[in-house]
Amino acid sequence: MKLSPVTLTGRHVRLEPLSPAHHAELERNGGEAEIWRWMTFPQNEPGEAVRGWCALVGAMQARGEAVAFVIVEVASGEAVGGTVLFDYSEAHKRMEIGYTWHARRVWRTAVNTETKQLLLQHAFETLAMNRVQLKTDARNERSQAAIARLGAVREGVRRSHMVMPDGWVRDTVMFSIIAAEWPAVRAGLEAKLVR
Repeated sequence: MKLSPVTLTGRHVRLEPLSPAHHAELERNGGEAEIWRWMTFPQNEPGEAVRGWCALVGAMQARGEAVAFVIVEVASGEAVGGTVLFDYSEAHKRMEIGYTWHARRVWRTAVNTETKQLLLQHAFETLAMNRVQLKTDARNERSQAAIARLGAVREGVRRSHMVMPDGWVRDTVMFSIIAAEWPAVRAGLEAKLVR
């Protein structure tokens, strides 16, 4: 079974399937190097990483291997980032949330929390997943803390897992949430969103 594009809507964000109509706005909001510091996209000039992200995840979506979402901030109507559901196995009922980035101006806002809440709800309640995993560069402490705040469990480190654009051989920290944990994780995310 292929993953099908879907729109997911919350109070703070709307997750829309990536389309070429989003590219210019994503490039405008994603041109800062700090956003891409820990990602595997080259960034020799502003916007290159965004174009690389759009090309890679757009191709994954076209093949039915992923659903690439644009994160639209409801208050402004602007596309302020992107995220992807991928590494989907219907047989094993697992998938990954990744390739996530946000414009700096929405860091430490409800945008990331609600984005993950909507994706996890879709994964566990609509697609009936047993497991959703997330991963990040071992050097990216901010991302690790954000993933842990979601309620994900740190599983360990994949050593020498990826080669970064600058040649650095990256260790990757793996996290997951399983179906039995989802009700408590959902309650925690909902509580954060009403603060």
